Amino acid sequence: MVKLQVDLGGIIMKNPVTTASGTYGFGQEYQHLVPVEKLGAVTVKGLTLEPRLGNKGVRICETPSGMLNCIGLQNPGISYFISTIMPWLQEQQAQVIVNISGNTIDEYRQMAEALSVVTGIDGLEVNISCPNVKAGGMAFGTDPEQTFKVISAVKENTQLPVLAKLSPNVTDIVAIAKAAEAAGATGLAMINTLLGMAIDINKKRPILGNIMGGLSGPAIKPVALRAIWQVSQQVSLPILGMGGILTWEDAIEFLLAGATAVAVGTGNFINPMATLEIISGIEKYCLHNNILDVNNLTGLAWKEMQK
Repeated sequence: MVKLQVDLGGIIMKNPVTTASGTYGFGQEYQHLVPVEKLGAVTVKGLTLEPRLGNKGVRICETPSGMLNCIGLQNPGISYFISTIMPWLQEQQAQVIVNISGNTIDEYRQMAEALSVVTGIDGLEVNISCPNVKAGGMAFGTDPEQTFKVISAVKENTQLPVLAKLSPNVTDIVAIAKAAEAAGATGLAMINTLLGMAIDINKKRPILGNIMGGLSGPAIKPVALRAIWQVSQQVSLPILGMGGILTWEDAIEFLLAGATAVAVGTGNFINPMATLEIISGIEKYCLHNNILDVNNLTGLAWKEMQK
């Protein structure tokens, strides 16, 4: 038997596969296909302090080897999540990672404090791709100093493990990762979506109502692998790898590049059973290669190059 359990910065997962925030709802939507308790963890849809309706107009469109979205963080707010959704997740005995987003550091602080006392939450994933409205709208995650401030604020208000979710829309992702590590993050989640757009040539205007959106899917996999390869050799934090994972072969690449665990995002839309197939595929790959502990795969590609 292969040991599939991993420690993702204090989040103990029975296997190294979770869902990417925003692609799996709160788990209830997929429960008839993928029982949430079979996953290493469920990373729930991104939450904000107050309910949000999201952006107007077209919010999703397909692109070559991927998709663009500008949902705008539509969600019911943390109070509804705590009172209505979290009890159900507890009943399923699921490992729960809660993704949080804020427009100010104080909003992150308040969410961390509120969620830290909720039974059954295993960790927080901090979306730092949000605009800091008090700093001219620049995303927290594009500046090391802002990254340090928001992760520090979260850490000061929770005892839960904290994963900093990194944006690829930066010139030096290693610098951002080091800032998150210095601020006390217990792990990293990477990568978030790439900024992109699409144009309707018949209407002669952008397709998305927000003009630009986040690109996800197989198209961004090489970027994600490169980022994880770079960061994993420069910081000591475990990494939750994501970005274009559709199959178990994709997942193995992410582990070899330096990830401790992986998250399936857009792949859930293409194949709702993808997560279960990936868990099975990882185990079979390990057996075939005489690897008795999945943790031995993490970073093996660059470790082999050092020999």
